[in-house]
Amino acid sequence: MKAIRVHEFGGPEVMKLENVADLQPGPGQVVVRVKAAGVNPVDNYIRTGTYAIKPQLPYTPGSDAAGIVESVGKGVEGPASGDRVYLGGTLTGAYAEQTLAEVWQVNPLPAGVTFAQGAGVNVPCATAFRALFQIARAVPAETVLIHGASGGVGGAAVQLARAAGLTVIGTGGTERGRKLVATEGAHHVLDHHSPGYLDELMKLTAGRGVDVILEMLANVNLAKDLTVLASKGRIVVIGNRGNIEINPREIMRRDAAVLGMVLFNASRQELASIHAGIVAGLENGSLRPVVGKELPLAEAPRAHKAVMEPGAYGKIVLTT
Repeated sequence: MKAIRVHEFGGPEVMKLENVADLQPGPGQVVVRVKAAGVNPVDNYIRTGTYAIKPQLPYTPGSDAAGIVESVGKGVEGPASGDRVYLGGTLTGAYAEQTLAEVWQVNPLPAGVTFAQGAGVNVPCATAFRALFQIARAVPAETVLIHGASGGVGGAAVQLARAAGLTVIGTGGTERGRKLVATEGAHHVLDHHSPGYLDELMKLTAGRGVDVILEMLANVNLAKDLTVLASKGRIVVIGNRGNIEINPREIMRRDAAVLGMVLFNASRQELASIHAGIVAGLENGSLRPVVGKELPLAEAPRAHKAVMEPGAYGKIVLTT
């Protein structure tokens, strides 16, 4: 089979398409014929060798994929050959024609969801679900501000929050992105490049502020976020690219909380809960992954450059 391989940490150019041996499942494992693989910003960080998790070289990037079960190992119950599935992580990497996964990482892909959409499920949707419901503990009737709501995580958060009965305020940096945020169900859409967008937010909430903020770029926004939180509000830091100075008094006077999260910290039990919720959303249509760009597997370097560019719009996927 063909797979993208990384033999040294570095820029996007270190990813090479190579021929490697076909995979065989061990006990409790499943081999999936990959139809589409999702590209996430974290894949970039891991490839550079600067991320907290550093794989052993050489390795195949990616944790998100959708495809068809090709074979199963001994003791596997549930997934069967021919099943359409999406993966919540892999053992051998997703940027390949085949990938190997533990049975608990394999989830059913409903018939109405394309493989490209399925490749956009794991990291974006699971991150959004965990941030909203397991970290922030958002509940119906609360108001949530979702920064970068036109991207993979942000778009999933808009859909999940709207379906759960929250009032959703989303931001986007381009007109195209803001139209997408509105289409996906946000009650209000703001331009985060506009100097007065947080003043507009305070007007929308009658001066109260928001209960929950999902923050994709904390080094730019965190200090300002603290000024628009409601009493006992929570900020969940999902993304960050540098240092920032904040005034802790803004946290103190609101009895507020700034919380961090990384999906990799979720326990097996928490992941099971996350994916049960995701599959239900995919089945009933309340969760609809948006694919912004599809590229062939060989163009993984181009995909890694694109996923880091401003003006996010849906999910970037690699097709095999």
